Amino acid sequence: MSLHQISSFAAGTWVAPGEGARTIASAITGAPFASAGNAALDVQAMLDFARNTGGPALRKLTFHDRARMLKALSQELSAHKQALYDLSFETGATQKDHLIDIDGGIGTMFVFASKGRREMPDAQVYLDGEIEQLSRNGTFLGQHICTPLLGVAIHINAFNFPVWGMLEKLAPTLLAGVPAIVKPATNSCYVTELAVRIMLDSGILPAGALQLVSGGLGDMLNHLGCQDVVSFTGSANTALSLRQTPAIQQNSVRFVAEQDSLNASILGPDAVPGTPEFDLFVKEVAREMTTKAGQKCTAIRRIIAPEAQVNAVIDALSDRLAKITIGDPRQETTRMGALVSNGQKADVLEKANLIGQEAERVFGNPDAFDLHGPETGAFVPPMLFHCADPDNAQRVHDTEAFGPVSTLMGYRDLDHAVALVNRGQGSLVTSLITHDTDVARDVVMGSAAYNGRIYINDRDSMAESTGHGSPLPHMVHGGPGRAGGGEEMGGVRGVKHYMQRTAIQGSPRMLSRIGTKWVPGAPEIKGPTHPFTRKFGELQVGETLHTAPRMITLDDIEHFANFTGDTFYAHMDDDAAARNPFFPGRVAHGYLLLSFAAGLFVEPNEGPVLANTGLDGLRFMKPVVAGDSIKVRLTVKQKTPRNDDYGEVRWHVSLTNQDDEPVAEYELLTMNAR
Repeated sequence: MSLHQISSFAAGTWVAPGEGARTIASAITGAPFASAGNAALDVQAMLDFARNTGGPALRKLTFHDRARMLKALSQELSAHKQALYDLSFETGATQKDHLIDIDGGIGTMFVFASKGRREMPDAQVYLDGEIEQLSRNGTFLGQHICTPLLGVAIHINAFNFPVWGMLEKLAPTLLAGVPAIVKPATNSCYVTELAVRIMLDSGILPAGALQLVSGGLGDMLNHLGCQDVVSFTGSANTALSLRQTPAIQQNSVRFVAEQDSLNASILGPDAVPGTPEFDLFVKEVAREMTTKAGQKCTAIRRIIAPEAQVNAVIDALSDRLAKITIGDPRQETTRMGALVSNGQKADVLEKANLIGQEAERVFGNPDAFDLHGPETGAFVPPMLFHCADPDNAQRVHDTEAFGPVSTLMGYRDLDHAVALVNRGQGSLVTSLITHDTDVARDVVMGSAAYNGRIYINDRDSMAESTGHGSPLPHMVHGGPGRAGGGEEMGGVRGVKHYMQRTAIQGSPRMLSRIGTKWVPGAPEIKGPTHPFTRKFGELQVGETLHTAPRMITLDDIEHFANFTGDTFYAHMDDDAAARNPFFPGRVAHGYLLLSFAAGLFVEPNEGPVLANTGLDGLRFMKPVVAGDSIKVRLTVKQKTPRNDDYGEVRWHVSLTNQDDEPVAEYELLTMNAR
């Protein structure tokens, strides 16, 4: 049987394996399966192609354009999932594992596509935070903005998630407007290569936006500069070696690392046998030990339970693990497949032996277990250790056997449990199974500084929770210390890792132009007709309507109070209102002012305005009393397309009195026909 030839995609051309190519074995049989790698890749040409062709093409697009591109890529990958499943079996993964890697990766890309459309502007500049007033009269302002880096992102991924690991980095990178060179781990690069081929063959991506290195990077990292980013997932030793690349240090190249992590799970003191929480804890630990054969950066490595419950946990967990069918992942009855390679198997067994110097193995014998697959494959059983003296142990807190291996240890009290968690010196995730809110708060306060994520679950959330080991694109993924000190995903936070935050200072007119968002004090534009009569595409940012004034009478105030039922004393009782330090006497309701303001600026006839969807940032600055007048300035602040039929218009609304003093201010949101 000939080997699958796993190519790289470099500078617009597919390059077959060549000099220095490596043979990849099937995880199931141990037999040679594929060949990948070519030491003759022109890495400088790849970097130039990304920087000079891919980057400019992506930066011409708006965030919404890139978000639509991500959605189209997700749909293309979804249409080819079966081919990815079929190939991924060779990594040792089961069908359920495929759902995490392949479906999870595609889902992550869908989420970034959605967030790009909903939370980012249809523009090329992202506004980070609110305007800062830097002068008394507001003629000199500040604004933080984010713009795409002008370099390339190098993604170095681990073997365990050849699709999700690529897409969770690629989605925010492309959304930011930065091209990527993806380098998957060689052991499973054939799955990544197929996913890249699917995306490139679709024609959705501009040239230079995505390249692939199947095999080694050569000296690519030596050619990086200050506009480039390296995002790495893998071992701490490899991360340390890469960080020390002279070009990375000398040029302050951004380096994001997600590495070894001794993640923990705590059984709360209230979660005794017979409670839903105890059963949930055992189920979660067993799942995290066996999913992807324990080859997950978020897997539970340390199981921390009350000393009184240690034996019960051993019994319950051993019973559950005994039901796990180990073997050929292509068989429907298989619950846990193989490690990615026999080399990885040897590494896991070596690390398990180190842990065994401080802990007793209470379940799983790698020399004798029920195997439903080839003996030449990289199969091991789940192995559970019990450390009776975790305070004086070291290996259980610093050695990660990257497979189905976990160590159980007992704690005396909650402070002791937190101390054991923190012995990991930085984790991607710690989970806590408890129904006690005080326990949850104490654990968070004691261990949050050592964790990138804390997952809390109980009977209230267990039906809908996503699980200890599931990083979600909405939330940050990463952790301090041993976990690498990096951070990925987290919605728009992840996009900003590939952008430069810059403080812009200038006049309102300058900031409005740069951010494509009207800033109070910038010039106003007078439209040809009432803005509510004009379609989304016809409105201009800065277009302003000034209304005639309306006087507020005592009858208005009393009628509004009686009609709405809001008879608060400040509106109805002169003496009581006068005693209030904020009011000169009876005042108009704030919501009366908003209602009258709408009456002043709304065009009542049917037109392009489809709906009022809310208001933001409402504040009242000066009370209005009977006899005062109010008038409104309505300005188009920002426009955001939502679909082919309508877009969102954000209006800046300001109310002033007869002396031109500010009375109220807010932002109105409407949906307008396109």
